[in-house]
Amino acid sequence: MNKVAIVTGALGGIGKESAIKLCKAGYSVIGMDVVAASDLSDFDGLDFTYVQGDLSSAESRQSLLETAKAKGTVSVLVNVAGVAPKVRRDILEMTEESYDFVMGINTKATLFLTQLVANEMVAHKQGGAIVNISSCSAYTSSTSRGEYCISKAGVGMITKLFADRLASENVTVNDICPGIIATGMTSAVKEKYDNLIAGGLVPLGRWGLPEDIAKAVVALCDGTFGYTTGQSFIIDGGMHIRKL
Repeated sequence: MNKVAIVTGALGGIGKESAIKLCKAGYSVIGMDVVAASDLSDFDGLDFTYVQGDLSSAESRQSLLETAKAKGTVSVLVNVAGVAPKVRRDILEMTEESYDFVMGINTKATLFLTQLVANEMVAHKQGGAIVNISSCSAYTSSTSRGEYCISKAGVGMITKLFADRLASENVTVNDICPGIIATGMTSAVKEKYDNLIAGGLVPLGRWGLPEDIAKAVVALCDGTFGYTTGQSFIIDGGMHIRKL
């Protein structure tokens, strides 16, 4: 049976690049995103199946898993899909609506898709790898988008909980904390981050690219880090370094 990888947020940025690289690494990839796929030409010649769905919907999550199972043994889950607040607001003005929207997708939906796929991995008894895309915002305060920071901190604990529970099942669970990555989510604040990077915020002196993260995704799925679980990998060009 084919090795099957599920990737959420598969039509943009980190998700898309991860899906492409996993295909090239020999996986049959089932990708889900919330939008209708008008152009899948980047996947031409690759073993890629697209499923449109809403990660926050239990029905969509189940449909995603069933599509993956029809392709072979589900051995990889990459949780990429996430949202930012629709409007950035000071933490003193953050609304419950915005909090529920961000947490509902970034944390709750990630948790329950992970639970669903983890149970499938346990049932087939062939091990696997789960990779969650968290963020530098999991440990860095950004008071104009507190709900996003809280949601990504939650992803870090989801990683640890499932890593602990699934270790005996030969399933590794790790997360990646990207820094400033050039994706659709950051395009609206490009000028701000251009200036911060130019001012030395990122020691390596450039924006991160989706492929920088996707390379790490593949390494966490293919056994390169087979003795690592419950770990957060910071990939941020050195932004996390404390300097005097």
